[in-house]
Amino acid sequence: MKKTNNNNGGKMEGFDWEMRPGGMLVQKRNLDSQKISSNPIPTIKVSVKFGSSSHDIHINSHSSFGELKKILADTTGLHPQDQKLIFKEKERDSKAFLDVCGVRDGSKIVLVQDIINQEKRFLESRRNSSMEKAMKSVAEITMEVDKLVAQVTAMESVICKGGRVAEKELLTLIELLMSQLIKLDGIVADGDVKLKRKTQVIRIQKYLENLDRLKAQNAMRTRHGGGHVGLIVSQQQQQRPLLVQQQRERRTLSAGQINLTSKWEKF
Repeated sequence: MKKTNNNNGGKMEGFDWEMRPGGMLVQKRNLDSQKISSNPIPTIKVSVKFGSSSHDIHINSHSSFGELKKILADTTGLHPQDQKLIFKEKERDSKAFLDVCGVRDGSKIVLVQDIINQEKRFLESRRNSSMEKAMKSVAEITMEVDKLVAQVTAMESVICKGGRVAEKELLTLIELLMSQLIKLDGIVADGDVKLKRKTQVIRIQKYLENLDRLKAQNAMRTRHGGGHVGLIVSQQQQQRPLLVQQQRERRTLSAGQINLTSKWEKF
């Protein structure tokens, strides 16, 4: 290490250093480089040909091709991701800089529409829209199930304490929960939305089983011996797939859809 002068200057490790009035040793500023960096960056005019039209674009010479694409998007209406910029018979990357690639004032660039990428972006947009719709549907069903679960909990409290509820109320709850189950069955989703959908399906099935048990307890409350409760619950669970199928058929008919069958009745 070289010693510094007692004055305001010196050299250390190949760098120029200076002593500040407070006694702090700092790297000496290069005034020449500051003068160079303070010079304004020139603006150039490039001619971009797109189809049968030509556009004169004024842009900073240190800009990238990606920044040029953003300007062209406002001019041509073509999304930046759907653009290909050809300069000197070579497609240029969006991250490449104009001056580094040799673009100068008056240079000519060709703009080509990237149809393949446009189709990919369109399909991705449709997929995202479908996922958002599925997520919204699952959220709405979850809120509705929360309300129904609160009613199931209230009825369970009454029956477990020895009370009785109207059988019609239990049947209505079962039908409403099965209706939400059918809605979930019609939602096509992937990833996190699919996981949330599956969680709600399991949740509804659990409360349907609880309602079957409560219905049996409620029906057997006035009878002696509870040995028949398990049998009643089992029968109700076996009948549920048929009830779900009937609800699906009613929803299909209400939507105006007609199902054709090749099975003919014989007389």
